[in-house]
Amino acid sequence: MQNIFRSKFFIKLRSWEYWPFGIIQAPLFFLWIWYALKERSLLYFTASNPSILTGGMMGESKYEVLQLVPESLKPVTNLIKLPATVTSITETMRNSGLTFPLIFKPDLGERGWMVRRIKDERDIEHYLKEIKIDFIMQELVDLPLEFGVYYIRFPSQSTGFVNSITGKEFLSVTGDGKKTLQELILEKDRAKIQWVTLRKVYADRLADIVPLGKKLELVSIGNHCLGTTFLNFNHLINGKLNSTFDSISKKINGFYFGRYDLRCASLNDLENGNVKIMELNGCGAEPAHIYQPGSSLIEAVGVLITHWRNLYRVSKENHERGVPYLSLHEGKQIYKRVKRYMAPGV
Repeated sequence: MQNIFRSKFFIKLRSWEYWPFGIIQAPLFFLWIWYALKERSLLYFTASNPSILTGGMMGESKYEVLQLVPESLKPVTNLIKLPATVTSITETMRNSGLTFPLIFKPDLGERGWMVRRIKDERDIEHYLKEIKIDFIMQELVDLPLEFGVYYIRFPSQSTGFVNSITGKEFLSVTGDGKKTLQELILEKDRAKIQWVTLRKVYADRLADIVPLGKKLELVSIGNHCLGTTFLNFNHLINGKLNSTFDSISKKINGFYFGRYDLRCASLNDLENGNVKIMELNGCGAEPAHIYQPGSSLIEAVGVLITHWRNLYRVSKENHERGVPYLSLHEGKQIYKRVKRYMAPGV
């Protein structure tokens, strides 16, 4: 009976952070419809960030969005267009001054799909066999702290603010000097959910005894779908941090509403803007601090309602200043393109 309740199904059932996206967002459907009726546009939110396709809800190029960020605040990033070869990619690496390890991720995509840490040319070869769309090759930012920082500025106001900070704790296990790596993975709920992937990555090490006290980081990519724990770090929000991210955001033309995914060396560096922004997400990004384990679902829905109210206000104010809402026809075309790219076997 105990094994049944420790199955992946029950692990996910008792922790709403693992529930399907649609279930958590379902209460917001009526709010979206209400705002759509008021604006006479189902896609009113596309006016939130005029410089980003659909405002960042879907279909935008991650590479193009990152180009909006000042050079000093982002890692070296290249767009790899298919077809590509190991030779052409390593040549681009040399020309850009990049060395292994690297991060590869699709130019379109979300929730950790096809995001990989690439350690050598063999990994490049394997990635090219799987990826079917253009992808990003990015310098690995080797800094210890990773955060998602959500920024909002209403177009009618001169200053914006941070309303969400998500800390990220990477999936890891700690050895006791007795258990094998496989045993340590399977006894930890969050790691067990990732077992199908982890058993492939660590196939040649699963029988190894992990030394007492040794912490082994299993996944170094800060995505919830890959086992990362999201933590509520909103206590870090203060006047200095707001001012820092307001200053950064005003350097990004047409950006009012979205989340920075970044790394930094310390909390002091975060507050002062000494960061590396790996990805800038528009209105489709969530205030991910709500997914801290043990958080209330009711409170999370309340945060999301406020989130959509803010999104509506930003979009409406931009529209009043001349930013058009995407037409339903345009939206359908973008959606079809995204579905075609994301379809298996494309």
